Amino acid sequence: MPVKNFPVIDSAHPPQWQLRTSRQQWLLWLGWLAGTCLFLLCWKVISDNTMWVFVEDAPRQGADLISRMLPPEWSYTGALLKPLWDTINIATLGTLLGIAMAFPFAFLAARNTTPHPLIRTFALLVIVSSRSINSLIWAMLLVTIIGPGILAGILAIALRSIGFVGKLLYEAIEEIHPTPVEAITATGASRMQVMNYAVLPQVMPAFAGISIYRWDINIRESTVLGLVGAGGIGLQLNAAINSLAWEKVSIIFILIFATVLVSEWVSAKVRRAVI
Repeated sequence: MPVKNFPVIDSAHPPQWQLRTSRQQWLLWLGWLAGTCLFLLCWKVISDNTMWVFVEDAPRQGADLISRMLPPEWSYTGALLKPLWDTINIATLGTLLGIAMAFPFAFLAARNTTPHPLIRTFALLVIVSSRSINSLIWAMLLVTIIGPGILAGILAIALRSIGFVGKLLYEAIEEIHPTPVEAITATGASRMQVMNYAVLPQVMPAFAGISIYRWDINIRESTVLGLVGAGGIGLQLNAAINSLAWEKVSIIFILIFATVLVSEWVSAKVRRAVI
């Protein structure tokens, strides 16, 4: 006869049963009802704006597209090495520039290091503004302003990175342990000395990890900036799609995938060495 496994009850921490009031129970049911109605409403809006004929035909179209992408045009790889190198440079230089701009804004945005609430509000506004606009939109704006090319891609990556790095860094600054700050302040140290010897040593590991993680993300984002003229391998991808050269599109996808895998491996190794 099989033995049934019954859940073990910890006598030191018995389960706490809590009785809901009638009001709490009604609010719970009303919340579920509102959520269900919202889901059904969103589904109706999506259904009304979806051409289901194309959805039904999607498997056949996808199979036909894949058949045209195979086999990849391996001879095209040599022409993609320079654009791929440009993509890596866009991601790396854009990340470095974004980090350089995000670092001071993070200290101005943190409650425990900002010199004034108005300055903190301004720094938070910059960080939120950067995070609210995607790098592809930044690239579109910069291509219009300064023209197409790698510089527009670098600046787009940098402007996007300010918000990401700045937000995570100022949250790390606000979570530092106050004891070293209080100890160094008690010795009569200046504000800059407190920053150098009490704040920076606590946030630098987090800062290094955030920076490497953002570079890893920027490698992915920089591969598509060429679609709007911001340089990199995205230019070749856009040209191949427009000319229906699907064998070239497939080899571009393979190179992008390989680059992302390598960047993931490098960032993991660097994080393990730094943090």
